[in-house]
Amino acid sequence: MKPKVLSIVLGGGRGTRLSPLTDQRSKPAVPIAGKYRLVDIPISNCLNSGYNRIFVLTQFNSASLNKHIKNTYNFSIFSKGFVDIIAAEQTIEGDKWFQGTADAVRHAMRYMANHEYDFILILSGDQLYQIDFQEMIEAHISKKAQVTIATIPVNAKDATSFGILKADDQDNIISFIEKPNSELLKDWSSEVSQEMKEKGRIYLASMGIYVFSKGVLSDMLSNSPGIDFGKELLPEAIEGDKKVVSYQYDGYWTDIGNIDSFWEANIGLTDEIPEFNLFDKQTIYTRPRMLPPSKMLLTTLHNAIVADGCIINAKLIERSVIGVRSRIGGGTVIRNTYMMGTDFYQSLEELNRSKERGIPVIGVGENCYIDTAILDKSCAVGDDVQIKGGKHLEDGDFPTHTIKDGIIVVKKKAVIPSGTVIG
Repeated sequence: MKPKVLSIVLGGGRGTRLSPLTDQRSKPAVPIAGKYRLVDIPISNCLNSGYNRIFVLTQFNSASLNKHIKNTYNFSIFSKGFVDIIAAEQTIEGDKWFQGTADAVRHAMRYMANHEYDFILILSGDQLYQIDFQEMIEAHISKKAQVTIATIPVNAKDATSFGILKADDQDNIISFIEKPNSELLKDWSSEVSQEMKEKGRIYLASMGIYVFSKGVLSDMLSNSPGIDFGKELLPEAIEGDKKVVSYQYDGYWTDIGNIDSFWEANIGLTDEIPEFNLFDKQTIYTRPRMLPPSKMLLTTLHNAIVADGCIINAKLIERSVIGVRSRIGGGTVIRNTYMMGTDFYQSLEELNRSKERGIPVIGVGENCYIDTAILDKSCAVGDDVQIKGGKHLEDGDFPTHTIKDGIIVVKKKAVIPSGTVIG
């Protein structure tokens, strides 16, 4: 009999490292790949694995995330599947917001009581990966684990940024250390595949993906005041009497932690064979939009992804992702850029009125040059604008844009006047 699984997707905290993209939306609601939201990734992994009972825990800037989930994940009345939102709320038991990942799940456990389940699968809402969770659950069962932690081999340089787990030859996790310094690493290597050894990826990093057998999670949450899985509950379980096992994953996985990793993840999609392959047999689900096909006139495309509903007159688009309903004027060159698009079309009357008044229309105007940038939703970039990112730029925050790690992020609904030079 197929095991009964409930999935919990953590909606994330304030996401300050992804600012300004998270100034008006939660981290899982950030648009990715031109047409999706980050939260679509864990939900799609669940659905592709055959697990369609999913709770999404939300808190900060959650309006757009809630709207996206409501408009996207609707199941047949004959199905028992659901994607339900559990928002932070004041109750008789407590009047505080979620204090951490474990605290969020602790508050949500009362909603699980009405459902039959054998296992609880806990996922982060802001990671990019493709995993068959059914294989992970089967491994959990075969090893008679009480807790399974998905791990990925990393090299010494990356290991200092993660929680590192040490596993024995039976995949039992025997110890844990949070973001160890390089001097401590020599004692923290684990058994990995030969391919990973050759790449120097011999340290097991926690992916923030967990499986708990029924009763184990509620027991841990009841017996510990800890508010975070990675920092408190899981180390306590490893050091205590719980059987905690590593499920080693060798595929592509990235934690969208900052602007640099977000930009790289999107631009990487334009590679000939990207590490995260949108064209794989595993479907990524998102909100269906009844948009026309994109239209391009006299435009040269090199390694570009163009979403639905775009009107493009650009001269060149190279190694860039262009989001839904984007407008780009003639003579414009766009390189190494993620343009998120817009949520609506301007009418011809609005376009003509804006041009008469010298106001930039939503999209990118004529004869612009944009390189190493992220253009958030519904920004308006005028004609003859130059936006040139690069490592030579200092970090800074300005009314219309932010510079982080050499990447220029034009803020949502920002207006960039014609002739502006940034970078």
